[in-house]
Amino acid sequence: MRTAAILPVKSFARAKQRLGASVADQLRLELARAMVADVLAALVQTPAIERAIVVTRESSVAEAALADGALVVEDAAEDGQSAAVALGVRRALAEGMQRVLCVPGDCPALDPVELQWLLGGHWGHGGQAARRERVLGGGGAVMGEAEVVIVPDRHGTGTNGLLLTPADAIAASFGPDSCERHRALALAAGVACRTAQPPSLLLDVDTGADLAVLRNRLAGTHALASRTRAVLEEPDRANVLSPVSAA
Repeated sequence: MRTAAILPVKSFARAKQRLGASVADQLRLELARAMVADVLAALVQTPAIERAIVVTRESSVAEAALADGALVVEDAAEDGQSAAVALGVRRALAEGMQRVLCVPGDCPALDPVELQWLLGGHWGHGGQAARRERVLGGGGAVMGEAEVVIVPDRHGTGTNGLLLTPADAIAASFGPDSCERHRALALAAGVACRTAQPPSLLLDVDTGADLAVLRNRLAGTHALASRTRAVLEEPDRANVLSPVSAA
């Protein structure tokens, strides 16, 4: 099934404002850039994703996305994540895509292996594959079958991933309590709906507490979020947002 990933990215000057209470502006901007780069890298490394579509008016992101082979849609109005996703869906439909995966730019630990399984790709055998089936919910829409798959955030209320088959199955409605809102929209549209929980997509970084959780998750691994890890591991950031001090 032809699949596009939609990555909305707001201008970095406006990004991660809630982190401002925990980190200095310069670090906040560096983190925003690094996280978006790590998410985009994961998307382009996922075989089941035919095309990444980046919706932004941030010129540095647009340049990096084009260099990685992604499509870029200008988000001139910056009316929010849902409006940006709508622009991406429109482009995906114009490109002949049959479904879209909408993800935010602040889930830097995103794992292409988990994305591949979420999208119905195949990897591993036996117990390993069965474990992924239990974690992610497995399966995926059969060709021609309408479906909404919601990936909640780690709190279970927000939406960190939205897989729509077809690409315009429902209109995305991100923001507080969006997980339940997306379920309601699918019900109203008469579209099958389920949730999936790929671990690497459950954690987005909005607050100092989220950043502390991310640092713990990245500890001891070098396979994921290389750019974000590099920012956090700079010598002068060693004590920034330690798990003990984060709130």
